[in-house]
Amino acid sequence: MSEVKKKKKYLYEVDLMRVLFIGGVLLNHTTTAFKNNVGSGSGSELFLEASHLMLHFTRMGFMFITGLVLVLNYYNRKHQWFKFWRKRYINVGIPYIGWNAIMMWFTTITAGVALNWPNYFQNLWDAIIHGNKYYMYYILVTFQLYLIFPLLIYMFKKLKNHHMAILVTSAIIQLLLVIGIKYWLPGVDRDNWWYLFRAYGLNVLVYEFYFIAGAFVAIHYNEVDKFIEKNHRVIGWSTLALAIGTVGLFFGNINILHLSMSATESIHQPFIFIYDTFMIVFVFWIGRQYAHARHHGLPAWADRMVKNMSRVSFGIYLVQTIPITFLYGILSVVKLPSIVTLLLLPLGYAFVLGGSFLISWFCYKIPPFGVLIGRPQWHINKGVRKNVKNNEAIKQAVRE
Repeated sequence: MSEVKKKKKYLYEVDLMRVLFIGGVLLNHTTTAFKNNVGSGSGSELFLEASHLMLHFTRMGFMFITGLVLVLNYYNRKHQWFKFWRKRYINVGIPYIGWNAIMMWFTTITAGVALNWPNYFQNLWDAIIHGNKYYMYYILVTFQLYLIFPLLIYMFKKLKNHHMAILVTSAIIQLLLVIGIKYWLPGVDRDNWWYLFRAYGLNVLVYEFYFIAGAFVAIHYNEVDKFIEKNHRVIGWSTLALAIGTVGLFFGNINILHLSMSATESIHQPFIFIYDTFMIVFVFWIGRQYAHARHHGLPAWADRMVKNMSRVSFGIYLVQTIPITFLYGILSVVKLPSIVTLLLLPLGYAFVLGGSFLISWFCYKIPPFGVLIGRPQWHINKGVRKNVKNNEAIKQAVRE
């Protein structure tokens, strides 16, 4: 008798987590734009610099979610890895190549430079293979994860009685990695290293803990949920203390270690690793509260807003360069006192978030542009879908 395939439980908490993390990503990049347009040496600049490390959990949060949903979807399936790779590389590769091409054209035009097509395609190829433009680093890391994902599944299945040991070992390795990156690597000549080790921020191994933690939670979801619910107050207050501690880390890096600003605000630091871990756990708990609230009187408009932003969160990530570029242009023209510019930060953030959402929503709603945000409205082998709503119904059981 063939086994009846059980419908996967839809994780509404992941919807809110996506929204919070993508919101944090855009706030991170918006504050950078404002920092570059306030007076050098001003109190406003110092405030933006000193508080910036608080926002350095979003990249790791998305990596946690990626590990979580991939393992949740594939751990108990019959593994057809070539089919997995084909689906993932096509669904993510098309937006990756497409937006690299669009953004390169857009930034060239907005800079007032005439297009030189041979140079354009040469620069486009360089951007695609290196993933170092337009905030596309995360996708290049994800491509590497897809490649080694079968090994991740194999490890958890092979060592099915040692999952906690895997998690703890991964955490120790992650801690040693960031210690090495902060205190040892700056003094090493890396000019002749392979690109993915020289540009270590694009290397999937540098983020191994977050993917493995997501996998662990997917496999032991109920146990983890109960543990976090039981200890959420300690987790919440600890997260707040660590967030405030990032300000101390900033001044310690500057005044005691005498690091450059780039090294001072690097995400690859031992303290940031601990902070990120607590923040991800706390955001998970917030997501669970949202999932509970949906069944206990959450306003329909709030639920709809979270769901819609979650649907196009990948698109928001991809298109953010467009409103951010306009924001840089506006701030460079509008010369205001530093404190006034700082006070306009919420308005600038609303512009970036709203602009990114509207572009993504357009792609989501208007065929065939959905393919540019990983939400295709049609498929060659299935014909044109009737509408986006039907497409969502088909995918209801699977988090992409």
